[in-house]
Amino acid sequence: MPETRGTQRLPESPLLTTGDVAERIDRLPVTPTQRRATIAVGLGLFFEFYEVFLTGVLTSVLVGEFGLTKAELPLVLASTFIGMFIGALVLGRLADRLGRRGAFLLNLAVYSVFSLLGAFSMNAAWLVVTRFLAGVGLGAELPLADTYLTDLLPARRRGKYIACAYTIGFIGVPVVGFVAHSLTATTWIGIEGWRWMFVIGGVGGFIVLLLQRGLPESPRWLESVGRTKEADRIVSRLEAEAGGPVEPPLAATEPVTTEAPPARVAAPRLTGVRALLVPPYNKRTGMMLVFHVFQTIGYYGFGTMVPLVLAAKGYPVSESLLFTGLTYLGYPIGSALSLPLVERFERKYLVVAAGLAMAVFGVAFGLSNTMVLILVFGFLYTAVSNVFSNAYHIYQAEIFPTHLRSTASSGTYALSRLVTAAMPFVLVPVLAGAGVSALFAIVCAAMVVVAVDVTALGPRTTGLRLEAVNSESLVDH
Repeated sequence: MPETRGTQRLPESPLLTTGDVAERIDRLPVTPTQRRATIAVGLGLFFEFYEVFLTGVLTSVLVGEFGLTKAELPLVLASTFIGMFIGALVLGRLADRLGRRGAFLLNLAVYSVFSLLGAFSMNAAWLVVTRFLAGVGLGAELPLADTYLTDLLPARRRGKYIACAYTIGFIGVPVVGFVAHSLTATTWIGIEGWRWMFVIGGVGGFIVLLLQRGLPESPRWLESVGRTKEADRIVSRLEAEAGGPVEPPLAATEPVTTEAPPARVAAPRLTGVRALLVPPYNKRTGMMLVFHVFQTIGYYGFGTMVPLVLAAKGYPVSESLLFTGLTYLGYPIGSALSLPLVERFERKYLVVAAGLAMAVFGVAFGLSNTMVLILVFGFLYTAVSNVFSNAYHIYQAEIFPTHLRSTASSGTYALSRLVTAAMPFVLVPVLAGAGVSALFAIVCAAMVVVAVDVTALGPRTTGLRLEAVNSESLVDH
């Protein structure tokens, strides 16, 4: 029977090759538990983005506070991201071995403690150490969020709800800008305002940790490791919230192939990093490694360098912080703009189109020399960059199977953290020696490489069952 719309049903898809749990999740509407999980994960992302942009926003203040030299400044900027690189590798792998929920809680516990200790920094060395360890705690937060929500949500809605979580998270970016503008020039009860910025992060992270303790474990992960009874209990609870089990097959809103898949040869299932380096997933791993090297230059390169760029253009520190805060409004607004797009358009091509738009607006920002143009192009860049960000965060978790999803997402994403750590050592000298235009020419070139990489190697995913996207017989077809 051909695909139809409305109330008619599709034939059972021959691509479903995994257990009952995944099929039952994909038949459900979004339940209250899944909505609460989206909000709780979004609040965790809030403090991830708060932390990522915190050191960059406070750069000029910290230079004055600790008398940082040109050699010391890149180390302070890089310390958080080096920690995130290690955290993404270690905690991301842990989530595939021991579970998504426990990895989430460990992330936030480590971050909360060391963000709070950063408020008591007496010298640059203390600051670097606490920023590094806070980074370890947050390293896997974003790919874990992608993995967990991808596991938990039905195929027809996972893109929209992951984008909702990121929209909550991106509110943290303008909050950093505006709170820093208000606090950095003041003291409260005799304590400098910049120290309170670290206190806010630490206490907020602890509150989110308490909220995330109530999250269920991923049923898909439980089934993948043989804990089928626990997986069944969680899915049964979701079905009860939906008013009872939804009868198969899925409603007619997804692409379905009518051709039988190529014959499969039974083989032992590889796990861990080794499985990502051999067929059938090695091409996808290679694509994401290239992607994360170059998207980082465009995405985080812009965000972390904006205060220094504005200072190079001659604006005082106080004005630069205000400009940064206003420009950063583009992060949550752009994320919200992605909500109607991530399910309507194929995510592969949404990533490509948004990346090329970033290249155009980045160059325009670099060439701007008036307050109005800086704000306009800064806003446009950040808005479109978060359509890009939401699309690729959804995408990177979809293209790997459940038993490898966190290892793959976190492992490839970890490279972006390492590149971000290296960028101050590269981009700060470029800005100082060649100027703003050269800096943004590098940003433009990086996003063009990203577009070519995903166009050539990326599979389609929008609206498809995870089990179809990751059927080993179809991965390379």
